[in-house]
Amino acid sequence: MRCTHCNAIIPEGWMRCPRCGKEVQIVPDYNPLDDVLTQEVKGSVEDVTRQLQTKDVRDFGRRQEVYQSKATRVLSQEELDEIQAGRERAARNRSRAEAKRKQQERKKQLVRRRRKVLLILFLVLLIFGAAFGYFLYQNSYVGKVAKGYDALQMKEYQTAEKYFKHAIGKNAQRAEAYSGLAETYMEQDEGDEAESVFLSAIASYPSNEELYRAAISFYEETKQLDKISEILEDCDDESVLSSLKAYVSTEPVFSLDDGKYSEVQEVTLSASGETIYYTTDGTNPTSSSTKYTEPILLNEEGKTQIKAIAYNKKKIPSLVVSKTYEIEFPVADAPVVTPSTGQYSTATQISITVPEGYTAYYTTDGSTPTTESSLYTGPIEMPEGQTLFSTVLVGKTGKMTQITKRNYIYQPQ
Repeated sequence: MRCTHCNAIIPEGWMRCPRCGKEVQIVPDYNPLDDVLTQEVKGSVEDVTRQLQTKDVRDFGRRQEVYQSKATRVLSQEELDEIQAGRERAARNRSRAEAKRKQQERKKQLVRRRRKVLLILFLVLLIFGAAFGYFLYQNSYVGKVAKGYDALQMKEYQTAEKYFKHAIGKNAQRAEAYSGLAETYMEQDEGDEAESVFLSAIASYPSNEELYRAAISFYEETKQLDKISEILEDCDDESVLSSLKAYVSTEPVFSLDDGKYSEVQEVTLSASGETIYYTTDGTNPTSSSTKYTEPILLNEEGKTQIKAIAYNKKKIPSLVVSKTYEIEFPVADAPVVTPSTGQYSTATQISITVPEGYTAYYTTDGSTPTTESSLYTGPIEMPEGQTLFSTVLVGKTGKMTQITKRNYIYQPQ
């Protein structure tokens, strides 16, 4: 044998190399040490390939000697009895294990059968529940509404109307059926019927916000925004109005009450955060009318009707508010003229008393005085002969007083 380290010859029986002193490592040409190798396999790949130690070989040899000594030995009766008893115990253990296995198998089969029965029962209940649920759905409020819309899509209007009315009968406070019924009428160009659907519903349930919202949506879709303010005007439920405040358009407020006035007046309109339009010719205002930007001046006599409307941020118009004003300026009495009617022989001046704010006009030929007649600026010399003197006062507003007439005869001596 040669040393695996220095290749020197090692005498038989030596456990170390005579040259390098390294321990002899014996690597057999075959693998008789199955039990040792089995332990080595449990390690890493490096451990599997390591060389066997002399101690391991010696231990294995001893075990082999013991085993072979027993293998060739004749067993005693006691040992045979012990072996037979062991075999019987093993047989009983196998029998019990087999019985236990069969019992477990029967339990598993019973569990599987129970699961199968439960599954079948569950499927039956599921099918029954689905059928019952489908029946309930078909006859529920939601089912009726769905059928109504299906019929409406197929243009089967009478069928759709029937389903929507059935749904309302099941729940009269939900809005979907009302909307579907109104749409059914609109498809048949029956706008009044469609509108009455919501008006009737709101009249029956005046505190139902959902119905108000459905009606508002209807008016928005049909371009009837002015109707929104009408239904909200009649609503007395503050919670509903608060929830729908985005749709509320407040009416314009007039600074002057309607009535009769004797002086020039200014009328101011206001509406919080909204745009105001108005008319003065008696027509209803729209967004195309005069936009209010400054007070309205009433400086002419006569009646003036102002109608105003406000639009909120959603372009929803308020109700129209109307006020009528009558301006009638006061008129002074007929002008006072001196001297009085009569005959005069001496030179005399004709005088007119003109109140403040008035202008006097006169004629001397008996014609009716106007603003085109002679302007009175001071006393007038009475002409000779007969004079038919007429005078009138005109106020700043252009209104004339009654006419004062005098008949003079002046014959100088």
